[in-house]
Amino acid sequence: MELNNLQPAKGSVKSVKRIGRGQGSGKGGTATRGHKGQKSRSGYSKKIGFEGGQMPLQRRVPKFGFTNINRKEYKGINLDKLQQLVDDGKITDTVNMEVLIANGLTSKNDMVKILGRGELTAKLDITVHKFTATAKAAIEKAGGKAETI
Repeated sequence: MELNNLQPAKGSVKSVKRIGRGQGSGKGGTATRGHKGQKSRSGYSKKIGFEGGQMPLQRRVPKFGFTNINRKEYKGINLDKLQQLVDDGKITDTVNMEVLIANGLTSKNDMVKILGRGELTAKLDITVHKFTATAKAAIEKAGGKAETI
C-alpha cells in the first residue's frame, strides 16, 4: 500500500453533489432549477402522462370493446391429448377432474371443456364441465360416456 493508491472505503464518500446549500457549495442560489416557472417551485410534480397541456395520448386514442364481467373461462383439452394419456398408460377407463389434475392437464379451480381435435379409440367415461358437439360424438362413437358436472 502506497500513498498514491489510497482510496476511501466503499460507500463512505457520497458522490451526490448537495444542491441548494449556499453559494459556497457552487450549487446555491437557484439550485440548478433555473429562473422562475413551474419546475423551479417547491412541491412541483408532473402528472403521469402530462404533455405540456397538449391532449395526452391516453385521451386522444379512442376506447372500444367490452369486457363481460360474467365471462366463464374454460381450459380446453383435446381428444388427441386424452388418447395419448391412454397410450402412455396414465389413464384407463374413467376421466374426471381428479385424474386431469393428477396428470397436470388442469388445476383444481379451472373449468374444463373437451374439444374435438384428434381421434379417440379408447372407451372412456369422461366427466367434466363441457363438451363440444364433435367431441361428444367421438366419445360416444368409441363406446364411452360424456357426462357434464
